[in-house]
Amino acid sequence: QVHLVESGGGLVQAGGSLRLSCAASGRTFSASTMRWFRQAPGKEREFVAAISGSGRGTDYADSVKGRFTISRDNAKNMVYLQMNSLKPEDTATYYCAVYSAQYEYWGQGTQVTVSS
Repeated sequence: QVHLVESGGGLVQAGGSLRLSCAASGRTFSASTMRWFRQAPGKEREFVAAISGSGRGTDYADSVKGRFTISRDNAKNMVYLQMNSLKPEDTATYYCAVYSAQYEYWGQGTQVTVSS
């Protein structure tokens, strides 16, 4: 059974940093693009960042470019999201996800709250 488990969320002041982790179990996703999404209260879920299977390709939402960095460790089946210069508008539940035409998996989310 496949599980994605996020961790590392919390309460931080504006300008601070957090590092989110996503641990995958049940299968290996070393060939798959891994993604982070977030959902703020009353808003739709939105894309944050993606990383290719090799780790050489990344993509970011404009709102987080230059502040967030996605990375992965395929040996550990882990994906990370380093978040710097956090803003109150980054407050949301952050989800790790991996999907293809054959499968779709999401984690349960980790809450990030940025105080002003």
